[in-house]
Amino acid sequence: MSTNPKNTLNFSGGPGALPDVVLNQVQQAIINVPEVGLSILGISHRSAWFENVVRETENNIRTLLGLPADYHVLFLQGGATQQFSMVPMTMLRGKKHPAEYFDTGYWSRKVITEAMREGPVRVIWSGEKAGYRCLPTEEELDFSPHAPYIHYVSNETVEGLQFDRIPGRDDVPRVCDMSSDFLSRPCDAGKFSLIYAHAQKNIGPAGVTIVLIRDEVVQNAPRNLPAFLDYRRQVETHSNLNTPPVFAIYVVLLVTRWLLRDIGGLENMAQINRQKSQLLYRMIDGSDDFYRNWGDTAFRSDMNVAFTLPTKALETAFLDQAAEAGFSGLGGHRALGGVRASIYNGLTLEAVETLTQFMDDFRTQQRRQ
Repeated sequence: MSTNPKNTLNFSGGPGALPDVVLNQVQQAIINVPEVGLSILGISHRSAWFENVVRETENNIRTLLGLPADYHVLFLQGGATQQFSMVPMTMLRGKKHPAEYFDTGYWSRKVITEAMREGPVRVIWSGEKAGYRCLPTEEELDFSPHAPYIHYVSNETVEGLQFDRIPGRDDVPRVCDMSSDFLSRPCDAGKFSLIYAHAQKNIGPAGVTIVLIRDEVVQNAPRNLPAFLDYRRQVETHSNLNTPPVFAIYVVLLVTRWLLRDIGGLENMAQINRQKSQLLYRMIDGSDDFYRNWGDTAFRSDMNVAFTLPTKALETAFLDQAAEAGFSGLGGHRALGGVRASIYNGLTLEAVETLTQFMDDFRTQQRRQ
């Protein structure tokens, strides 16, 4: 049972809802971590206890993903935004051939802007002309074998678009921003040279960013980078170069335990997430165009369901009534507007059922007026 009923109806795009069992454990830990006798907010990052937290969290992620042994798991700061720069500083700086980036939505555009500061970039595909309502098919892509790496965003949170495949060439390093669908489904992590994901969607609170990086990338990194922005130094210090976000990493540990022990792994998590998204898309598709999905059907996200109503006035009324009914976070991103239901790991199937019932009632109410 939730300690706060409103938490169960939190459809925010981020930070997102956390599982009740995790929230209850966090509540206890803020007062007293049982095995230490101190508040989590006052435990040293140099303590043996925290070293064990980092080790277990890393091992849990390895287990969930079946991560190959030649990868490092890092817990960094700066959000995904810092990775927009760290990746090209490490893999593009000084290179002759351009890195290849996908322009698939709001966040990928931000990534490209930062990469261009470090070296040549080729936008291999852009969804701008289509209003960012679709993703590329394999036939539309022409990869270069000489690119230092290929970069894409696996799930665009603003537009509600998600890749259902791993694009690219196996002989060119892949880099992926998985911030909004990391650990929401199985992933063949061995096909990537680097994966990064800030935590505040599926895996914890804001403050920590997970980076999975192949050892080859670490060893080939430039040796003149600032220590904080150098993957090599972060690996050497086991994510403890400077004071790390102890609290946020501890919550990630609790979420990975929940995924392993309560959910039973990422296959089960993916099945639950598909059930949630299918409920919402059935409601949208069966509404006689009262609710209108933003993205094309083939590219719909299981994480972020973005949609509009026939008029801005109806959208405003919908959001106002939703807030009165106890729903939170349904307003669309400021760049797009409309409505967005983010249904990350911590949001329950029951919460989505409650939302679809509200959507059905609202539509019926408006049709009668």
